[in-house]
Amino acid sequence: MYQELREEVWKANCKLAAYGLATSTWGNVSGMDRQAGAVAIKPSGVPYDQLTADKIVVLDLEGNCLHGELQPSSDTPTHLELYRSFKSIGGISHTHSLYATMWAQACRALPCYGTTHADYFHGEVPLTEALTPEEIEDDYEINTGRVIVRRFSRLSVEHVPAVLVAHHGPFSWGPSAADAVEASYVLEQIAHMAFGTLVLTPHQVPLDLNLLEKHFIRRYGMGTYEGRAQRE
Repeated sequence: MYQELREEVWKANCKLAAYGLATSTWGNVSGMDRQAGAVAIKPSGVPYDQLTADKIVVLDLEGNCLHGELQPSSDTPTHLELYRSFKSIGGISHTHSLYATMWAQACRALPCYGTTHADYFHGEVPLTEALTPEEIEDDYEINTGRVIVRRFSRLSVEHVPAVLVAHHGPFSWGPSAADAVEASYVLEQIAHMAFGTLVLTPHQVPLDLNLLEKHFIRRYGMGTYEGRAQRE
């Protein structure tokens, strides 16, 4: 049951590890079949080298198990909250990759310093507000999703497919699980580039808006998922 979706999510999780974005059991990828109302996600605590498609857990949007015997990732409530709120996404990737997590722990949004960033993100990768003690104490994982949703109340999830959760780490997304992993990979690369840029030039200013627009629109047209060009 849900074999195609489980295979897709298993392969995406394997790619997360292959890209070096997941250490130990840190990180998880999910994918959603909107027509079936089913979300597939990595099980909790399973090392990537032991992960198989059969171990992928499938749930509905309310968290009820549709397939699988293992416990889903502890971040599942965050993923479900994002799927419920962002209707256009079909995959979510959460990592603790080194450089993107450094920016999140420092509670700094990731500015757009160059055209590589602008090719994939329409401006800075935003930072969420910190969760309150009450949000941490009760329904922490759901509230992590809600703080992301609040941050995107005036932003486009299609134009900026990632966020830095304050004190925590990055979440990325896309039309599919594979696209979400690609966004995580690109985010880690530009976070590393930005770190090095500030080492070399501590007072570097963000990329000129005209150049940012040129690169983003050149690659994505109107900036929607449907208008995305093939990767170079």
